[in-house]
Amino acid sequence: MKDVRNMYNIGVVVNKTKDVNLTTTKRLIEFLLNKGCNVFINEDSLEIKGVSQEDVFKKSDFIVVLGGDGTILRVARMQIPYNKPILGINFGNLGFITEAEKDGMFDAIEKLLSGNFTIEKRMMLKADIYRDEKIEKTLFCLNDICITKGAISRIIKLDTFIGSTHVETYRGDGLIVSTPTGSTAYSLSAGGPIVYPELEVIIVTPICPHSLNSRSIVLGSQQELQVRVLDENEGVFLTTDGQFGLKLRGGDKVFISKSEHMAQFVRVYNRNFFDVLQKKLKEFST
Repeated sequence: MKDVRNMYNIGVVVNKTKDVNLTTTKRLIEFLLNKGCNVFINEDSLEIKGVSQEDVFKKSDFIVVLGGDGTILRVARMQIPYNKPILGINFGNLGFITEAEKDGMFDAIEKLLSGNFTIEKRMMLKADIYRDEKIEKTLFCLNDICITKGAISRIIKLDTFIGSTHVETYRGDGLIVSTPTGSTAYSLSAGGPIVYPELEVIIVTPICPHSLNSRSIVLGSQQELQVRVLDENEGVFLTTDGQFGLKLRGGDKVFISKSEHMAQFVRVYNRNFFDVLQKKLKEFST
């Protein structure tokens, strides 16, 4: 573990819909300043001068995120060029990825500043989208990449390959390609397996397939999945982590593989994954 005694550059990212009027954010900044930290935040209405979003990541040693899992997913993609560890404080509902609840925020940060933490790395996925044999876009995700039909579309057909080997032509509402972290998200709702988050595998789960033989498959992290859109139907979309969308056309090819980038999470509590899983699934079902 690195010596953190002189590592007091803290970036703060807040979901302003979760922290109305930035009440808790202001308390956090005051706490960090009193601890001798340099604080970077992309917000000018606080006691410190705001900086660009790029500088929040570039100048910080750690990123403290105030929000739910959705905010964490967004920040995990944003930090990719900078490789900064994230400490998530749950202001949302489930909080599978966040480390501490809102009422335990200061205790968690005390542990971080005293060096009482570990870093957990999570696999991410990369999607290269090709159109007319030219790359159209490259996207990244921590949870999942979904290729789905639009709201009023008919079923879509997706031809899938592992390398050059044809796997199946999926017919249905779409396909979810997820990381182990994302196995407890949309993939689970679609019948996919729960996968221990520290493993490095790729989970492929069809959405409402029109075949009883279509089931989830688990690939090794070194394999590449190719998905070809067979339909000329205009209502086919690719989304990353349920947050960023891109419209696909018939003939588009999507190459999905393990990203060279990892998400890093600060862990200050020795929480058991299965205890968290059971707790969160129980909360979700009530």
